[in-house]
Amino acid sequence: MSELLRLVEVMDRLRSPGGCPWDADQTHESLVKYLLEESYEFIDALGEGDREGMREELGDVLLQVYFHSRMAQDHPTDPFSIEDVAKLIADKLIRRHPHVFEGLVVDDMEEVIENWEAIKAKEKGRTSSLDGIAMAQPALPLVEKLIYRAEKYKVELPMADVESASQQLQSAPSEETVGQALAAIIALAHQHGIDPESSLRGHARAMIEKIRQSEAG
Repeated sequence: MSELLRLVEVMDRLRSPGGCPWDADQTHESLVKYLLEESYEFIDALGEGDREGMREELGDVLLQVYFHSRMAQDHPTDPFSIEDVAKLIADKLIRRHPHVFEGLVVDDMEEVIENWEAIKAKEKGRTSSLDGIAMAQPALPLVEKLIYRAEKYKVELPMADVESASQQLQSAPSEETVGQALAAIIALAHQHGIDPESSLRGHARAMIEKIRQSEAG
């Protein structure tokens, strides 16, 4: 038996009568925080170059996928299983990679991305540049995505430059001017092809190291 199938059986036993009362009592809503936590813990392990930690945290993320899928089987009107989830993503990957599975000739990676976006838009029936953006995501990647979409769909998005936004922040600090300054920096990073989230996370790691060194004396 594959380990993936074994995980299905373990999860089924935990959720079934005679299993674990805590696991049986969980809902999609009660588990959302764990999905986020496990994802962040994997990011931490990745940033630290901790291969063993990455392996463990990916397992915890996988558990959340299996857990939610097992709960979904019990829905009274619209049940689905981990098999349905796996089929959906496998079919999606095949559809969105015609250069791999259908012999479509592409010239470069940019064309691959353009094809992906075109197929995705057709599948989703999107009519707005905002369609498909996860509005609940943290503000930094949300702003970056909004800037990207506005640029892609040629939507005019008034943005202050970093210098003027910084001056406004210095003269009148407020939530609004802080937001404008942060958005201006994100826009500048996007313009130069720099991932602002990765940049800030790297700087945070450097800050953490300095704090640790200071505490160590």
